[in-house]
Amino acid sequence: MAATMKYNQLGTTDMKLSHISLGGASFSNIYAKFEEDKSIQLIKEAFEQGVNYIEVSPWYGQGSSERTVGKALKGIPRDSYYIGGKVGRYELAVEKMFDFSAERVAASLDYSLSLLELDYVDLIQIHDPTFTADTSVILKETLPALERAVKDGKARYVGIADYDLDLMKEIVEESDVKISSVLSYAKSTVIDNRLQNYTKFFKSKGVGVINAAATGMGLLSNMGPQPWHPASDDIKALCKQASEYCKSQNVELARLATWFTLSQPDIATNLCGVVTREQLFDTLRCLSHGLDQHEKAVLQYLQERFFDEVTLHWDGVELPEYQEKLKNKLKM
Repeated sequence: MAATMKYNQLGTTDMKLSHISLGGASFSNIYAKFEEDKSIQLIKEAFEQGVNYIEVSPWYGQGSSERTVGKALKGIPRDSYYIGGKVGRYELAVEKMFDFSAERVAASLDYSLSLLELDYVDLIQIHDPTFTADTSVILKETLPALERAVKDGKARYVGIADYDLDLMKEIVEESDVKISSVLSYAKSTVIDNRLQNYTKFFKSKGVGVINAAATGMGLLSNMGPQPWHPASDDIKALCKQASEYCKSQNVELARLATWFTLSQPDIATNLCGVVTREQLFDTLRCLSHGLDQHEKAVLQYLQERFFDEVTLHWDGVELPEYQEKLKNKLKM
């Protein structure tokens, strides 16, 4: 293991995860042009540097992420890494995007394992249960199906991944199936750090916390977010002002945002969406060496000038948009 890497227990599981881990969305065309060979090499280099957790989903490139990760893991001893999979979110077509039924999630896990060329995943998570029509489907169908997958040896632990922290808290409280982890994204950032309001609750339930999207899915970067980003135009404009200031100071906003997130307590691992070797090693340096004095001064200015007055988020945006698209599609 790399000397500078930090490792944390995931809840009450036997998994000690690297503080920095790899998000599988990078190994698809969601954030940038996807090149399989470069992605495979990037994954191998990350593991050489002490990263030991990687996460995938059918949603990430509709199979390309899982297939690529499977190729990258060939030859790496299975007991030297952990892998998380997901079920529930699938296709680009709105009417085929989500399916949380027991039958579908069981078939989805089998297909993911075939793409990964693995016998099991360490963690299987429900991907965005926000989008189910009725939470009872999650409690009565999805979770029991995943519990059966654990009993069948296809997964070791069950988790939830969602933007809505209150929903994940509710599911943890009501589930008869043991939930070992929650994955929160874009809620442990310099513009929205509400995850810290929930970590003690999850810890009290023996639930480990995984965090993703330190840059708010590209919002906190000098390059800026992709066109599909759900934040409002006002939020995008404010973050653009912050990025322009960073450019004037010869500082990368994503680096400041990453350091802030990596410094937050009670988080087992931080999924990082790195797409280049340079991003990987800069993220590792953020953990091992932190920010220099100039970068710290810029971050303090950004917090005082742009970010400390209000929490910037897109709560309540994506679900109504999805429902409207689905309604229109079904009318056709």
